[in-house]
Amino acid sequence: MPHLDLRTVTDPGDDRLADYVSLTDVALRSKHEPAKGLYIAESSTVLERALRAGHRPRSVLLAPRWVPDLERMVAALPAQDDEREPITVYVADEPVLEAITGFHVHRGALAAMHRPPLPAVADVLAGARRVAVLEDIVDHTNVGAAFRSAAALGVDAVLVTPRCADPLYRRSVRVSMGTVFQVPWTRIEPWPDGVAALRAAGFVSAALALSEDAITLDELVADPPERLAMVLGAEGHGLKATTVAACDLVVRIPMAGGVDSLNVAAAAAVAFWATRVG
Repeated sequence: MPHLDLRTVTDPGDDRLADYVSLTDVALRSKHEPAKGLYIAESSTVLERALRAGHRPRSVLLAPRWVPDLERMVAALPAQDDEREPITVYVADEPVLEAITGFHVHRGALAAMHRPPLPAVADVLAGARRVAVLEDIVDHTNVGAAFRSAAALGVDAVLVTPRCADPLYRRSVRVSMGTVFQVPWTRIEPWPDGVAALRAAGFVSAALALSEDAITLDELVADPPERLAMVLGAEGHGLKATTVAACDLVVRIPMAGGVDSLNVAAAAAVAFWATRVG
């Protein structure tokens, strides 16, 4: 298994911990993009899923009690990973962790992970039957929740538009419980011109929106297309009018109680469950 290079840290100002100091996602990306792009994996569960997906840690920062968990994770990695360079592990008591990062460290573990290159849209779509497109969703929590629902309900891939929040932001990753590492995803651009690429790949695109010509989700499920792309819009205003016009169908979720719409993360979960295959 890869060797763990354990280094005890007692000084929050240690220069080796620059990736974790006063941690914010924006600061992290602006500091290391594009040559050394990183994202933060927070909690042992998220870190384990990232390692299983083949992502490489630049370093790990954790409390002493989580060292055995990390040893178990790396011991379970595939044999071909045995040649990896040692993993640098900074070990610090939890008060020191909080002083370093500026927040309470969830489950006592963080890792600065190298960002993998994004695959081509065609590669993500290959073999997929159901995909989700997230258009300009700016709330990281909603992005993470949509990925978790996609993983739980069998969505084959997720595409995010150029202005959509980054699925690898720390909060997105945490809310997704690391499922962002198991659902294939990439950015689709330009958008909404990308609807034509979906159509060329054999997908029927369904815009989830309120429209006079919308069919209900029940009607869509009664006669589902072989390959379906569900397009979900930003908080508040929903999908852009140009996107709705470009899609093949407009679909609405039937509502009761005088409610006209759901939060985008909730709408995604409902749509993914209703259109599940098998």
